[in-house]
Amino acid sequence: MCKKTLYLFLFLVALLPRFSLAQQPDTVVSAPQLQQDSLYQHQPEKIKRHYKGLLLVPATFIIYGAASLNVSGLKGVNDKVKEEVYLEGNHKMHHLDNYLQYAPGLMVYGLNLAGIKGKHNFVDRTAIYAMANIIMGSTVTVTKHLTHETRPDGSNDLSFPSGHTATAFAAAEFLMREYQDVSLWYGVAGYAMAATTGYLRMLNNRHWFGDIVAGAGVGILSTELAYSLYPSVKRIFHSKKTDMATLILPTYQQGAFGLSMVHRFK
Repeated sequence: MCKKTLYLFLFLVALLPRFSLAQQPDTVVSAPQLQQDSLYQHQPEKIKRHYKGLLLVPATFIIYGAASLNVSGLKGVNDKVKEEVYLEGNHKMHHLDNYLQYAPGLMVYGLNLAGIKGKHNFVDRTAIYAMANIIMGSTVTVTKHLTHETRPDGSNDLSFPSGHTATAFAAAEFLMREYQDVSLWYGVAGYAMAATTGYLRMLNNRHWFGDIVAGAGVGILSTELAYSLYPSVKRIFHSKKTDMATLILPTYQQGAFGLSMVHRFK
């Protein structure tokens, strides 16, 4: 598996199913539609099929990554990829992955500032993104401490799954979800950045191939769960008499818990 083939695998396998499903109805209800809950009242079977297709890719990624921990053949793939990507490289450390993992998420807000509106308003999209990162960060941290997989460079036993890759793919799916109705090319850009992040983690000898694949799956699935759960969460904070102007949510990122407050100025 050459370097170019590996990169295309990370990019295309994650992205291609989104093209076929991009025109399907979303399950997140925007603020004006909240009281109607129309997506839960109409076409339930179509929505169910839509989500089966969306969840197939991340679920497959996670299963593959988990299997790579114990299946000898997949461990061999890990070794082969390390040989192709790291051992045959110049061993120079690249730090772009530390920043690129956040780029697709920041792009959502940049596009909005530029006047290109996405699917949701500021409060809704920020709450969804926060939820996705909570789900993703918690899952990654717990799994790392349960599996105790040693990193390729031997620095510690917190290799599986890749947190940088999970963060990047969660952000890429967030960008795709918000802008797939405007142009799929925004999603392409987001997934390209996420795939590059995963590739750089292997180039820096910080992760095995299975860690990267699993991280991608966790990231995509976390964002999908956030979009699915958000309407129910919003109803808890929403009052029929007053608009929700302030929302406080817990956050989790790179091993640290905190709180985020989103306020909508009227």
